[in-house]
Amino acid sequence: MVEHLLAGARGALVTHEWPHPRPRYVALLVHGYGEHAGRYAELAGVLTGHGAAVYAPDHMGHGRSAGERVVIEDFEDVVTDVHTAAGLAMDAHPGLPLVVMGHSMGGLVAARYAQRHRDALAALVLSGPVIGAWELPGRLLALPEIPDTPISPGALSRDRAVGAAYAADPLVWRGPMKRPTLEAFVRTLRAVAEDGDVGPLPLLWLHGEDDRLVPLPGSRIGVERLSGGALTERIRAGARHEVFHETDRAQVFAELTGFLDGVLLSR
Repeated sequence: MVEHLLAGARGALVTHEWPHPRPRYVALLVHGYGEHAGRYAELAGVLTGHGAAVYAPDHMGHGRSAGERVVIEDFEDVVTDVHTAAGLAMDAHPGLPLVVMGHSMGGLVAARYAQRHRDALAALVLSGPVIGAWELPGRLLALPEIPDTPISPGALSRDRAVGAAYAADPLVWRGPMKRPTLEAFVRTLRAVAEDGDVGPLPLLWLHGEDDRLVPLPGSRIGVERLSGGALTERIRAGARHEVFHETDRAQVFAELTGFLDGVLLSR
């Protein structure tokens, strides 16, 4: 893995690259809230093995990028940073198909990215996306003080090693959510809902049936509204929030690469 230091919308933007000597497509990974792109090394390995050059920025206030921890005042800035990382990737690999994959909060960012840059994409992949009806920000903003209730590692995956690694990771945020970020969530959920679908862009939606952080029914509302009809849905029985880190992730990876094979063959 190689790290690039780019100029982001609000400071230094660290972008990870998992290179491929002769890629057939570019995969851009968009991580979730409070974590960082380095947690997706296994997924990146699957994708490079499938023929992708993989890139993934640490969002502002996350990982090794600049900014107050987990503060995002405007998700449009995060979308712009993802576009900066995409520019790095496409300058290195001009003409290759670009696939954007977003998890959780990154699913919201990836959805907004697809609305802004649909014509540049070959496909969109959303994993446990914060999209549609997500009630948490409104509930927390109604309180006089945001409670210091960290994400339970057990809510991520049935694989206990995943939770243990998350709990021990010094780059993972385990403090309270911050009001500016919650307010930005509300605005961006509304913007994605109001800005229409992504037309014929192929869309793969992956979600854990037992996702308690981003419940399945609320995401369904947003995904079905975002899709222009080219939707592939894969709901994993018993899985929790992070399907790429679940006990059955080999099957999830097979579903992902099978979807991508179909996209690439149709071009």
